Amino acid sequence: MNRRRTYILFILLCMMSLGLAGCASKWALQTESSKAPPQWPDHTGETRIKHLMTIAGFEQVGTSLPNIVQYIVFGRAGDNLINRPVAAAVGKDERLAIADTGCRCVHLYIPAEHKYLKLYTTGSDEMRSPVGLTFDDELRLYVSDSGRSAIDVFDGRGAFVFSLKKAGDAPLKRPTGLTYSSKKKIVYAVDSLAHTIYAFNTKGDFLFSFGERGNKNGQLNFPTHIDSSPSGQLYITDTMNFRIQSFDSSGRFLSSFGRHGDGSGDFAMPKGVAVDNAGVIYVVDGLFDNIQLFNGKGDFLLTVGGRGNGHGEFWLPSGIFLDDHDKLYVCDTYNKRLQVFQIMRDRHE
Repeated sequence: MNRRRTYILFILLCMMSLGLAGCASKWALQTESSKAPPQWPDHTGETRIKHLMTIAGFEQVGTSLPNIVQYIVFGRAGDNLINRPVAAAVGKDERLAIADTGCRCVHLYIPAEHKYLKLYTTGSDEMRSPVGLTFDDELRLYVSDSGRSAIDVFDGRGAFVFSLKKAGDAPLKRPTGLTYSSKKKIVYAVDSLAHTIYAFNTKGDFLFSFGERGNKNGQLNFPTHIDSSPSGQLYITDTMNFRIQSFDSSGRFLSSFGRHGDGSGDFAMPKGVAVDNAGVIYVVDGLFDNIQLFNGKGDFLLTVGGRGNGHGEFWLPSGIFLDDHDKLYVCDTYNKRLQVFQIMRDRHE
């Protein structure tokens, strides 16, 4: 009997080896879409945003491995589902990263290679609360772990490189939002507890900081999210001041908009922020369960979404990301999914 078990184990190990080296390692997004996707028109009646798809997780494709081997090698199917997404980022080769606080990990999908990785550890430490993401031009992935007071850096293969735990002499307290300015080659990190924005180069060297606690122009009160425009301008969610502030690439205050309220253009719980090439600003509101659009002056333009679990509906959404192809990725946090929208461009823009 023992000899038979040994033989079966040997066969399984061989199959596992073949699977890992061959077609069993191919992965795809697990998506859903609607035959009649929700659309949102502007004041002229022209469609400005439409729903493309909903991403629930990642699935293995093209495998002929028995279920038992797939379980041993890759775990249960549910292990590859999105649990509590709070941030997303897309690299220049269209690789997708999702910070998932539910599984204390980062999902990394590289479509060009049909490759899926789940990043749990940083060498000696395990992730505790990954909440912010950004890619640089070399496809290095920066992950802010607010639970460990660190920003972790991974190379283009998903291998851990180094951690940032200080900005100069100041220890990081609660790093949250991240963005990378391709124009300036700078990684900007929000520290919510320090009410400060830190700037680093891609080697991890501290460059400068700006911000302090307060409610005046240029001051911050528990900031959380950040995005950089193609020109290098920064947009920061000044959460407890219920506003969005913009700064130039060196941290000089430019403008702000927003107030606490329950009307169109007001904020109740502002979270993720993104800006497109036309200067339109997209702001997630977790309590309103929607996305609000503003022009560069801060004038309200449009609302997308509302409470629910259908396509184009949200439940306590958080992070948002706009890629180079005008695709808007929204972390629909408590619906355990990532929703993707297409921004429709006016031909005159």
